[in-house]
Amino acid sequence: MRAFLISLFLLFSAGGLTAQEANVGFGTVQADPDAPVEVTAEQLNVSQENGDAIFTGNVVVGQGEMRLNAPKVRIIYDEQDGSVSRMEATGGVTLVSGAEAAEAERADYNVGSGIIVMTGSVLLTQGKNALTSDRMEVDLNDNTARMTGRVKTVLYQGDTTNEQQN
Repeated sequence: MRAFLISLFLLFSAGGLTAQEANVGFGTVQADPDAPVEVTAEQLNVSQENGDAIFTGNVVVGQGEMRLNAPKVRIIYDEQDGSVSRMEATGGVTLVSGAEAAEAERADYNVGSGIIVMTGSVLLTQGKNALTSDRMEVDLNDNTARMTGRVKTVLYQGDTTNEQQN
């Protein structure tokens, strides 16, 4: 049903299957920006001078049911309480929430606000449907995403297999 609504929105707002902006649902699980953040990587470099940590090599960041993978992730800590304030993932990023996934060249996550901004050749997959854009802003508080910059979608209607044949 959600795919149908997305297709109607794009068809009517853009006169076709491309647009400059699209609002879509993202994530099938409720994100918890207050949940602990777990990071695994091949290497870690910590800078006491500027208050950040840089993880490199097959980095996997987990928070609740959400997973982010990238070659490099920079963690910026809050100066006052030492909690994770922001994360910057670069080098080809994959974000997975439930059955949905997004890929981009870069992702910036503001942990306090629960907003992730993905930029550079963004690809969002929702089942068989796919959307591409230049930029996607994911709001983890309400499981929505806003895609901007030459948004294009491929929508599959009905059963695309031959399973219904007798």
